[in-house]
Amino acid sequence: MSYKAIFFDFGGVFTASPFHAVTNFAGTLGVAPDLFAGTIFGQYGVDGDHPWHQMERGEITLEDARQKIMTLGEAKGFEADIYAVFASMGSTGGVKEKLADFAATLRPHGFTTACVTNNVKEFGEGWRNLIPTAEIFNHIIDSCEEGVRKPEPEIFHIALERAGVKPEEVLFLDDFEANLDAAKVLGIDGIFVTPDEEKTISDLKQALKL
Repeated sequence: MSYKAIFFDFGGVFTASPFHAVTNFAGTLGVAPDLFAGTIFGQYGVDGDHPWHQMERGEITLEDARQKIMTLGEAKGFEADIYAVFASMGSTGGVKEKLADFAATLRPHGFTTACVTNNVKEFGEGWRNLIPTAEIFNHIIDSCEEGVRKPEPEIFHIALERAGVKPEEVLFLDDFEANLDAAKVLGIDGIFVTPDEEKTISDLKQALKL
């Protein structure tokens, strides 16, 4: 396949996975990882009414989501403070600078690039400054700005329209399989991103024949 565009997730692709951070944090509390992750994120592979989903769609603030999630945790007998989870992420690996450097070479090679991310309004300036997003991406499609989040098809349709490409012309990188599955239904090929940065770069080079 000859691709014209590459779509990237952000968290878990250019940074350490937030899902791994939540799993690790659950261990410090002595709470089952699946129970804790479900309390923090809800059923992440669908788009629903969980506070985290509402926050990522830009419908409620970060603080509102925090309070609602803490209430969910209290009902299950543990503290689910997302601020404490965020604080723990500083020790989980940081930015994948080699991947960011490689991604910055794709536009000069003629590829259109887009970041398709589920994110939070209050973090907008912060995550955009972690890597040179203006150099790497032609387009940023942020769930909290669009009012729709992965894995809903609409967010991929928005990305396709802005990039001016067809689904079969796109390669999509994400660390969450349900998002890749949703994209595949639309005809978008994907690469599952693991913590192995070198493997991601190698997979991308091979797929793009670089």
